[in-house]
Amino acid sequence: MTFRTNFILDCVSSIGWTLMNVGFYLIIFQFTPTIGQGTGWDQDRFFLFLATTWFINSLVQAFFMPNAEEFSELIRTGGLDFALLKPIDTQFLISFRKVSWSSLSNFAAGLVIAAVALYRLAHHETDPLVPSALSVVLYVLFCGCGVVIMYSLMICLSATSVWLGRNQTLYNFWFYITNFSRYPMEIYNRGWGTALYGLFTFVIPVLVVVNVPARILAQPVNPETSDQWWLVGWALVATLVSLAGSRWVFRRALGSYRSASS
Repeated sequence: MTFRTNFILDCVSSIGWTLMNVGFYLIIFQFTPTIGQGTGWDQDRFFLFLATTWFINSLVQAFFMPNAEEFSELIRTGGLDFALLKPIDTQFLISFRKVSWSSLSNFAAGLVIAAVALYRLAHHETDPLVPSALSVVLYVLFCGCGVVIMYSLMICLSATSVWLGRNQTLYNFWFYITNFSRYPMEIYNRGWGTALYGLFTFVIPVLVVVNVPARILAQPVNPETSDQWWLVGWALVATLVSLAGSRWVFRRALGSYRSASS
């Protein structure tokens, strides 16, 4: 926020991109009632899904992305030497050095979209949906899990800078695979997409990042359908495994680090 004009332009650019996305999906729903036949993701539920995507992505982009981008520069310029000397956990210090406040403009846009979607869902003529307090608490909890999974993936890719020097290609890989998380997971679970469904649910669990919290609020978990509870449980396990795995990769990377002056 030091350069206010740049900050305002970043916010305007982000909100403009958000509006274009909203317009794109409004056009899509002129031709189909749901995203995927029989999935239940009608327009209002899908916009709640979309708002969840913006909540999680804006938090990751605000708090972690600028620091991940600078990690390779810290290695190249020797700045990591000074970070290692600080009496604080190095991963924590590296992860929270900077905050991109302009990225939180998408979080505000997500709040507006979520509020409109929830209002419309609550006023449906048939089967109105009003989330319970427990659903809201679980929604916030699993949005946090989604942020942790995204952060874990990002810090793993950033840590490879120690071995590779520059890893821009791998860093771009993060954007490619996280694009899969922007859509309901049901659309992958058929035909040749089943392989992608399995890969991005169980190996690189980006599909649970948005799907689980959005499903909790837009399609409340039915106790009679155990597969949905299983998915919720897997999201918790995936969060813990992702965080532990990223911690292990980061510490291994630091163990291989040699000072820039050596």
